[in-house]
Amino acid sequence: MQAITEVLAADYPCEMELIVVDDGSTDATSSLLAHVDDPRVTVYCHAENRGKGAALLSAVSIASGTYILPFDADLEYSPEDITRVIYPVLKGRCEVVYGARIFGFNTVYHSYRYAVGNRFLTRLANILFNAYLSDIHTCLKLIPLAMFRSLNLGEAGFGLDTEITALLLKAGVRPFEVPVSYYSRSHDEGKKISWRDAVSCIAILLKVRLLNSRRMQAAPALCAGTDQPGVVMAEPRQKGWRAVRSLSATDEGQPNAAVTS
Repeated sequence: MQAITEVLAADYPCEMELIVVDDGSTDATSSLLAHVDDPRVTVYCHAENRGKGAALLSAVSIASGTYILPFDADLEYSPEDITRVIYPVLKGRCEVVYGARIFGFNTVYHSYRYAVGNRFLTRLANILFNAYLSDIHTCLKLIPLAMFRSLNLGEAGFGLDTEITALLLKAGVRPFEVPVSYYSRSHDEGKKISWRDAVSCIAILLKVRLLNSRRMQAAPALCAGTDQPGVVMAEPRQKGWRAVRSLSATDEGQPNAAVTS
């Protein structure tokens, strides 16, 4: 948390809100959070583990900023890259930015299967939605909060990452990509992704691709911020640029994170 707040404060002097979602963790997360004394930090707890997707949706429901940027807290991503992702939006070049992991550049993969699997699924998404993304499963997805809330999201686990990108591409949104660094965890270090998640990803991509076009009133609906089932709409406490980060603990207390603004 401190690393992210320091990076944002140094590069972009803006008001910031940090939302920490404890997703029923069984490690020392709760005791560590009890010692955090910062008015910018909001803690939200799940009584039991509900998955990464559920943790992110809880953070979205109480966020008060204008953008959201998921950010895993397992040290696979670098806080210094957050400013790189924010920059194109501040310059007015785009609304949606992805921090892409470029295979072979500033990355460490402990598994060849993970890397190639992500490339295969990304290519499949590009074919299905006539897009050209480099990394559909990057955690760093900077999306307007109203746009995020307008997506009819239903996945509670890792499939939420796939669903977010698929719905955006289906709606005609093409994210602007910037390269970021990535330090992959190994399976022994707690990496939970398996071949079952890949199969689920394919199913989600196909399901969204086959959605009736009339249910995807793309651009207008995405900016409207309409209510969706299971998502509590929160009125912004203050207008303007805000950087908001959400930490979430997934299975067995493994942390994840998200940044909103």
